[in-house]
Amino acid sequence: MNTLRTAMLLAAMTALFMGVGFLIGGTGGMMIALLIAAGTNLFSYWNADKMVLSMNRAVEVDEGNAPEYYAIVKAMAKQAGLPMPKTYLIDNPQPNAFATGRNPQNAAVAASTGLLQALTPEEVAAVMAHELAHVQHRDTLTMTIVATFAGAISMLGNFAFFFGGNRDNNPFGIVGVLVAMIVAPFAAMVVQMAVSRTREYEADRRGAEICGHPLWLASALDKIARGAERIRNPDAERNPATAHLFIINPLSGERMDSLFSTHPSTDNRIAALQAMAQQMGGSETQAPRQTPAPRQAEEQRPSGPWDQAARPKQPAEPAKPKSNPWGRNPTGPKGRWS
Repeated sequence: MNTLRTAMLLAAMTALFMGVGFLIGGTGGMMIALLIAAGTNLFSYWNADKMVLSMNRAVEVDEGNAPEYYAIVKAMAKQAGLPMPKTYLIDNPQPNAFATGRNPQNAAVAASTGLLQALTPEEVAAVMAHELAHVQHRDTLTMTIVATFAGAISMLGNFAFFFGGNRDNNPFGIVGVLVAMIVAPFAAMVVQMAVSRTREYEADRRGAEICGHPLWLASALDKIARGAERIRNPDAERNPATAHLFIINPLSGERMDSLFSTHPSTDNRIAALQAMAQQMGGSETQAPRQTPAPRQAEEQRPSGPWDQAARPKQPAEPAKPKSNPWGRNPTGPKGRWS
């Protein structure tokens, strides 16, 4: 069913793309638009993941340089029944994360340093489970291609402004130009946002199933949303077409569950996860709103595994060794994420 919906969506976007081409240049413009659409699809399929990671300056990590983060991703991938994705780290203080890749065998997940600093290991696990749910549902390919189409349609709209006035090629004259410039990009934007919003709810549900604790994800969403509201993400602002890929809108911390939001309301997502936790009969009862804010969390616990030197040294306790905040025991056996 998900494959069928994806095929129908891509067919609709292709038809919209061809329609814009027809408004600009008649039958010839429509055929040129079809060729561009085919090329866009092929390019997006093979290269969109690399482009998104490069735009956000993501760096690939492994168990050697980010062992705890890598171990969490590995554990969640195992629980989801997925191949181990490539794991990336974004040097950005805003807490956020996204997934990309054309299929589960070629997937990648990325988390910011701000996310690893602000969240507990359990909350990080829930966020990674959410991103792996996108991979499992093949959302990563669909959402990336839709974003590419939306950008291309906007480009055609700009093209219409300069070259759409030729009546020999444009059968609708100035009306066609105006539709190509305004209505078509707007329609593409609405489709892009509607797809993203629907799939975020599904990824929340499946992510909660993967990690087994809906309130872990609810608490993580609350912290990420508050962090995104007060910390800018310059890379995302330079590339707004990729904003819908993140778990929380990295541009403005959108609050209203409106037609023009790339993400559903965080409050609505949290409420759905709380209801899911009650249905599962989980033992967690504390509301996510009672969790500490990202800044408070950073003050209460050391920074993440990418910055070991910044951690304060803990006194040795040979009688009762303690695990560090990322779930590994520095003096004893490996912890829960290993």
